Amino acid sequence: MLSPEDPAFLAIKRKIEAILFDLDGTLIDTDDTVIESVAGKLERGTRLFWEGDPRPLVRRLVLAIESPVNGVITLLDSVGLDDRLLSLGGRLRRLRGERVGEGFVPVDGVVGMIGSLHRSYRLGIVTTRSRAEALAFLRQFDLESLLDVVTARQDTWRLKPHPQPIRHVAKLLGLSPSQCVMVGDTALDVRSAKAAGAYAVGVLCGFGEREELLRAGADLVLESTLDLMGWF
Repeated sequence: MLSPEDPAFLAIKRKIEAILFDLDGTLIDTDDTVIESVAGKLERGTRLFWEGDPRPLVRRLVLAIESPVNGVITLLDSVGLDDRLLSLGGRLRRLRGERVGEGFVPVDGVVGMIGSLHRSYRLGIVTTRSRAEALAFLRQFDLESLLDVVTARQDTWRLKPHPQPIRHVAKLLGLSPSQCVMVGDTALDVRSAKAAGAYAVGVLCGFGEREELLRAGADLVLESTLDLMGWF
């Protein structure tokens, strides 16, 4: 898409009834402290890395383990194991530098953005965090009344990149996936949306990179989640 006035985008926009958001890296700011720490330990081998910088490789490795971890969580859920065993997800989030069990920091401008979008669209959360964590974020910023639906890891048997979470939310809203747009920072978010038949917006304020989001099928890639306001 070239601009919000692009006829192709306007045709999509007319169909959209709901905007769905990932949490980490999309609404919740992601702290790169851990990435910087790991990259720092690898600096002695800088000649092994592109342009001498190990950070892109570390970020890719962290993203590469996200889908298998989601698969393990799905398996644990399927056999009814205690939620405490799902701390694998929390460990991954800590590795990614995402805040677990403490005050959340929102991506710049997204709290006000949600208030504005709520006037025109139904809004939802689709996350692999626990429902308790998702609701804690919403309560912290008084957003509970603005979100129509929250789907967390307990709510569907399959997790992103499987399409089930998107289809589940669309069903709860009484919409088809094609009437929804999913906003997320990783290829998992994009692939989940596209497999479900929804539109996908990738954002660069988290872990994803433009090329990988486009390869995953993103209909639109924005620098920040806040930039969504210029399009919707």
